[in-house]
Amino acid sequence: MAEVMTKTMARNVFYGGSLFFIVIFLIMSFHSVRYIVNESTNTETLTEGVARGKHVWEKHACINCHTLLGEGAYFAPELVNVMTRWGVQDDPEGAFEVLQGWMEAQPSGIEGRRQMPQFNLSEEEVRDLSEFFLWINTIDAQGWPPNEAG
Repeated sequence: MAEVMTKTMARNVFYGGSLFFIVIFLIMSFHSVRYIVNESTNTETLTEGVARGKHVWEKHACINCHTLLGEGAYFAPELVNVMTRWGVQDDPEGAFEVLQGWMEAQPSGIEGRRQMPQFNLSEEEVRDLSEFFLWINTIDAQGWPPNEAG
């Protein structure tokens, strides 16, 4: 082998290395998507109400204050396990009632506490949002959040 790398050798190393890492990237991407779709996400219980609840979440930009699975702002609590914290993870009607009571009580007016705005959600929007929170509570969060308090 020559002491000096020629342009042809450098080009071959570049193309070969690029091709190798592109293939590795594609394999890892495929594996990640397959894991998320088949093992991590509870797709069999995904309903229209859950999708509408996600739409309510996005429409009111809840992620600007809250987090879901660690994604979002860290101003307000993590909500992936909110139904478990409230003790209503197995009771859809109870989840709706607790969430509706919470939403109606905002802003709480407690001095020194961050205030959640009043969004004036309809009963249907609160029901859909509670279905979304119940659904997200069932997916494999891989140990997230690190503590029960969110």
